[in-house]
Amino acid sequence: MLMIGLAGTSLAPSEHAWLTAPGVSGVVLFSRNFQSRGQLMALVDAIREAGGEDLLVAVDQEGGPVQRFREGFTRLPPLAAIGAVYDRDAEEAIRLAEEHAWVMSSELRASGVDFSFAPVVDLARGNAAIGTRAFHADPAAAAELAQAYVRGMHLGGMAAVLKHFPGHGSVAVDTHKAAAIDPRPLDAIRRDDLVPFVEGLAAHAEAVMVAHVIYPEVDAQPAGFSRRWIGGILRGELGFDGAVISDDISMAAAGAAGGVAARVAAHLDAGCDLVLACFPEVVEEAIMAVRGRAATAPERLAALRGAVASTWDGLTDNPQRERFIARITALDAAQGQTPA
Repeated sequence: MLMIGLAGTSLAPSEHAWLTAPGVSGVVLFSRNFQSRGQLMALVDAIREAGGEDLLVAVDQEGGPVQRFREGFTRLPPLAAIGAVYDRDAEEAIRLAEEHAWVMSSELRASGVDFSFAPVVDLARGNAAIGTRAFHADPAAAAELAQAYVRGMHLGGMAAVLKHFPGHGSVAVDTHKAAAIDPRPLDAIRRDDLVPFVEGLAAHAEAVMVAHVIYPEVDAQPAGFSRRWIGGILRGELGFDGAVISDDISMAAAGAAGGVAARVAAHLDAGCDLVLACFPEVVEEAIMAVRGRAATAPERLAALRGAVASTWDGLTDNPQRERFIARITALDAAQGQTPA
């Protein structure tokens, strides 16, 4: 039910208790939890030793502005760099999307992390929080690249998480900072923003992250609190039976439901399988909020566990990896950017 955030680069005594609390299904890691690959692998081992082998470990490792682990990992260009290639050579962009996804996922799997919250399949239409994180403004282009990215993640041994359903790219407001309202009718959203999600699901993505955006022509509640969006449209119309994941409950736009406990309850009541409590200061209240609730369908969580992975030494001995890294890191240079 809950994926929780930790404070630092090793487990604090109080965090051991969190990991064994009823309803805690996993951990989401951030830059604050990372110093080096060796430290990361030790932290992942400690998490599973404390909470059990079935505990999920995830991160946002999209590339571009959102890449939590950098030192010792390939510096991944933003997805928009792949979209720029699509405009002149669609087949090459599709190959690059698969390669980007494989490099990202294979490095995380070699480090013990189950999955990344990726790919972003929102449309690149000017949203402040999305920016270069999205592939393209055109629904058909974004859909084709989303499918390629899901394939690449699967080849790397990782489940894919399409975000932010039903589309965060066409509304200007950043939900980290304020409530966001998209006034368009459902038909317009179906015609544009839903297209990459439909195609990503056709490629067998295992999970969908739901936006905190309100679409008042569809439901007065943000999508993550909406039975209409989750049960009616995502599961009913689109036939999705995988894991539905909330965005972070500490974001400003999640305040529509009230305090921490109310936010957790609103997501679960709407049909979310996993709720993200990313900041340590909200974890204890979130854990209290899930006491007595029915557990998430185990098959949905099992699908998010990483496949058997190569060791890091085995991964780096793969000449294909070096070719892929050279090709995707060249995208930053082509756009006049300097890799961090």
